[in-house]
Amino acid sequence: MVNRKVVGAHYGLRDWLVQRVTAVIMLVYGIAVAAFVLFASGASFEAWQALFACTWVKVLTTVTVGALVWHAWVGTRDIWMDYAYHTGVRLALHVLTILWLVASFVYSIKVVWGA
Repeated sequence: MVNRKVVGAHYGLRDWLVQRVTAVIMLVYGIAVAAFVLFASGASFEAWQALFACTWVKVLTTVTVGALVWHAWVGTRDIWMDYAYHTGVRLALHVLTILWLVASFVYSIKVVWGA
Protein backbone atom coordinates (compact mmCIF):
# COMPACT_ATOMS: atom_id res chain seq x y z
CA MET A 1 0.00 0.00 0.00
CA VAL A 2 1.29 3.43 -0.94
CA ASN A 3 0.94 6.06 1.74
CA ARG A 4 1.10 9.47 0.11
CA LYS A 5 -0.69 12.75 0.41
CA VAL A 6 -2.29 13.66 -2.90
CA VAL A 7 -3.31 17.26 -3.45
CA GLY A 8 -4.91 18.47 -6.65
CA ALA A 9 -4.74 15.09 -8.37
CA HIS A 10 -8.10 15.57 -10.07
CA TYR A 11 -6.76 18.29 -12.39
CA GLY A 12 -4.89 16.08 -14.87
CA LEU A 13 -7.24 15.14 -17.72
CA ARG A 14 -9.44 18.22 -17.42
CA ASP A 15 -6.48 20.58 -17.53
CA TRP A 16 -4.89 18.70 -20.42
CA LEU A 17 -8.14 19.09 -22.36
CA VAL A 18 -8.50 22.77 -21.38
CA GLN A 19 -4.96 23.49 -22.62
CA ARG A 20 -5.71 21.85 -25.99
CA VAL A 21 -9.14 23.43 -26.52
CA THR A 22 -8.01 26.93 -25.54
CA ALA A 23 -4.93 26.57 -27.76
CA VAL A 24 -7.16 25.67 -30.73
CA ILE A 25 -9.42 28.67 -30.04
CA MET A 26 -6.40 31.00 -29.96
CA LEU A 27 -4.94 29.40 -33.10
CA VAL A 28 -8.16 29.81 -35.09
CA TYR A 29 -8.49 33.44 -33.97
CA GLY A 30 -4.84 34.11 -34.83
CA ILE A 31 -5.27 32.61 -38.30
CA ALA A 32 -8.40 34.71 -38.86
CA VAL A 33 -6.58 37.92 -37.87
CA ALA A 34 -3.60 36.99 -40.04
CA ALA A 35 -5.95 36.33 -42.96
CA PHE A 36 -7.53 39.75 -42.46
CA VAL A 37 -4.09 41.38 -42.54
CA LEU A 38 -3.01 39.44 -45.62
CA PHE A 39 -6.18 39.69 -47.67
CA ALA A 40 -7.72 43.01 -46.65
CA SER A 41 -6.97 45.64 -49.22
CA GLY A 42 -5.08 48.31 -47.34
CA ALA A 43 -5.56 47.13 -43.76
CA SER A 44 -5.73 50.68 -42.47
CA PHE A 45 -6.83 51.98 -39.13
CA GLU A 46 -10.30 52.55 -40.57
CA ALA A 47 -10.45 48.93 -41.77
CA TRP A 48 -9.53 47.71 -38.27
CA GLN A 49 -12.17 49.98 -36.77
CA ALA A 50 -14.78 48.64 -39.18
CA LEU A 51 -13.80 45.06 -38.41
CA PHE A 52 -13.97 45.55 -34.64
CA ALA A 53 -17.22 47.48 -34.90
CA CYS A 54 -18.91 44.16 -35.74
CA THR A 55 -20.47 42.56 -32.68
CA TRP A 56 -19.46 39.06 -33.74
CA VAL A 57 -15.78 40.12 -33.88
CA LYS A 58 -16.07 41.62 -30.41
CA VAL A 59 -17.64 38.41 -29.10
CA LEU A 60 -14.99 36.20 -30.74
CA THR A 61 -12.23 38.46 -29.42
CA THR A 62 -13.66 38.30 -25.91
CA VAL A 63 -13.98 34.51 -26.12
CA THR A 64 -10.39 34.28 -27.34
CA VAL A 65 -9.07 36.51 -24.54
CA GLY A 66 -11.07 34.39 -22.08
CA ALA A 67 -9.44 31.28 -23.56
CA LEU A 68 -6.03 32.95 -23.23
CA VAL A 69 -6.67 33.78 -19.58
CA TRP A 70 -7.84 30.24 -18.81
CA HIS A 71 -4.89 28.78 -20.72
CA ALA A 72 -2.48 31.02 -18.80
CA TRP A 73 -4.10 30.13 -15.47
CA VAL A 74 -3.76 26.38 -15.99
CA GLY A 75 -0.14 26.66 -17.08
CA THR A 76 0.90 29.14 -14.40
CA ARG A 77 -0.94 27.25 -11.65
CA ASP A 78 0.89 24.08 -12.64
CA ILE A 79 4.22 25.91 -12.46
CA TRP A 80 3.41 27.25 -8.99
CA MET A 81 2.26 23.80 -7.84
CA ASP A 82 5.45 22.18 -9.14
CA TYR A 83 8.06 24.71 -8.02
CA ALA A 84 6.66 26.72 -5.09
CA TYR A 85 7.14 24.29 -2.23
CA HIS A 86 6.07 26.48 0.69
CA THR A 87 2.27 26.53 0.98
CA GLY A 88 2.11 30.21 1.92
CA VAL A 89 4.27 31.25 -1.03
CA ARG A 90 2.24 29.06 -3.39
CA LEU A 91 -1.03 30.55 -2.11
CA ALA A 92 0.31 34.09 -2.52
CA LEU A 93 1.46 33.33 -6.07
CA HIS A 94 -1.92 31.81 -6.91
CA VAL A 95 -3.78 34.85 -5.58
CA LEU A 96 -1.49 37.31 -7.39
CA THR A 97 -1.84 35.34 -10.62
CA ILE A 98 -5.64 35.26 -10.34
CA LEU A 99 -5.77 39.01 -9.63
CA TRP A 100 -3.53 39.77 -12.60
CA LEU A 101 -5.49 37.54 -14.99
CA VAL A 102 -8.89 38.85 -13.88
CA ALA A 103 -7.69 42.45 -14.16
CA SER A 104 -6.28 41.73 -17.62
CA PHE A 105 -9.56 40.17 -18.74
CA VAL A 106 -11.62 43.08 -17.40
CA TYR A 107 -9.31 45.55 -19.13
CA SER A 108 -9.59 43.60 -22.40
CA ILE A 109 -13.37 43.89 -22.19
CA LYS A 110 -13.01 47.64 -21.70
CA VAL A 111 -10.74 47.88 -24.74
CA VAL A 112 -12.78 45.63 -27.04
CA TRP A 113 -16.26 46.81 -26.08
CA GLY A 114 -15.34 50.42 -25.31
CA ALA A 115 -17.04 50.23 -21.92
